[in-house]
Amino acid sequence: MKFQLKMINPASLALAVLSVALLQPLAFAQMQMKPGSEAMPDGKASTSSMQGGAMDMKGMDMKGMMKDNNDKMSSMKMTGNTDVDFAMMMRIHHLGAIDMAQAELRDGKDPQMTKMAKAIIAAQKKEIAQFDKFLAKNGQSVDKMSK
Repeated sequence: MKFQLKMINPASLALAVLSVALLQPLAFAQMQMKPGSEAMPDGKASTSSMQGGAMDMKGMDMKGMMKDNNDKMSSMKMTGNTDVDFAMMMRIHHLGAIDMAQAELRDGKDPQMTKMAKAIIAAQKKEIAQFDKFLAKNGQSVDKMSK
């Protein structure tokens, strides 16, 4: 019995891996939702999660943050250059991780989770700087990308 392996397009494989990596945290966040903190169907946070009626990142729950982050990624115009597209998407993904970690620092109580949030912020900022450098080198303006 002979097995024949087909070659997989590296760009297709990279996009598939990136898709799984980006959607997995959303599925995990949905499993971790506490009652009363659900986002509204239009993506806005429920009034129970708003602070003073303000609809900014500080007032959104974790699920709302993930939806906002995924909306930014899915609306991003792709260049067709896998390396550039990866860097742009991961930059947005990392900014979302920082937003969530900052929410943990603001509202979290568990010392282990706040310690992890601090480590995540430091690591993600370092990687964002690397993405920014790569994108600038490849003619992509970071200023044009939404934060």
